[in-house]
Amino acid sequence: MQLDPSRGYDLIGDIHGCANTLVHLLERLGYRRQNGVWRHPQRMAVFLGDLIDRGPRIREAVHLVHDMVRAGEALCIMGNHEFNALGWMTPALPGSGRDYVRERTPRHGRLIGETLKQFEPYPDEWRDVLAWFYELPLFLDAGHFRVVHACWDEGMIAPLRRQFPDGCIDEHFLQASAVPGSYACTVLDRLLRGTDMRLPDGLTMTSGDGFTRSFFRTKFWEDNPQTYGDVQFQPDALPDLVAQMPLSELQKTELLKYGPDQPLLFVGHYWRSGTPEPIRPNLACLDYSAVMYGKLVAYRLDQETRLDPRKFVWVDVEKPEAPR
Repeated sequence: MQLDPSRGYDLIGDIHGCANTLVHLLERLGYRRQNGVWRHPQRMAVFLGDLIDRGPRIREAVHLVHDMVRAGEALCIMGNHEFNALGWMTPALPGSGRDYVRERTPRHGRLIGETLKQFEPYPDEWRDVLAWFYELPLFLDAGHFRVVHACWDEGMIAPLRRQFPDGCIDEHFLQASAVPGSYACTVLDRLLRGTDMRLPDGLTMTSGDGFTRSFFRTKFWEDNPQTYGDVQFQPDALPDLVAQMPLSELQKTELLKYGPDQPLLFVGHYWRSGTPEPIRPNLACLDYSAVMYGKLVAYRLDQETRLDPRKFVWVDVEKPEAPR
């Protein structure tokens, strides 16, 4: 995608329905509401997905971002929660063994429940929002910087570009993703959820959000990892004994690597905490757990080729989210 080199870009992490906090952040970044749309005279916002689910003002957040995108004041990519919403609402292909692309389990229902509740009085709006989600690309590649919700994997993105040059999938591809092991399933999982590794010896973990998992999220940039702890990248720490266990040579070779000489990469998704800062000079995660009363974070990008820690801007989320 060719972007206007004369504009600066404000990349903004996962909102999850924290619309009032988003307004505070835009104000801090110098955006002003004109004719119903938030605008900046020289800059454009780039949203990293996960506008929906969990938060108190999901509908307002979606409308705010949608209106900015429609007016040419912002770009937005798809997060795993937008993909999940499409899958929840889309019937699966016959013979797939399921009724919907995203199985309607209690766990999945709990994740999307707040979104469905807030849009329930507005069914026509919800249909329009779902149609708009198909217009959200899975990635942006602007040359000197890249944006993806969870993980940049060039080996999967290259064939995806050939099929969908604009990075936007269609309903057929969504339905194909319901088949475990299919390309559609694999690429969506990788780009929108990242890389993971199975816990050893059949162990499971119950995370802070109450879900029990046998896998943990992993880094896709570590140069020389030796232990499980070296590649762990998630809010919930591994048990000490697991973290100290050595990786096998096979596990090391199977790890994805985003090299230090690659273009700047911005991701969301990973529920970070603390003071926003680069992970490495060419990689930043902008998800700082806003909906869990963390921070809603932006990075003010101009023409730099290495990240500047001074260019992170954020708003602390008040408890509860402050009214306007």
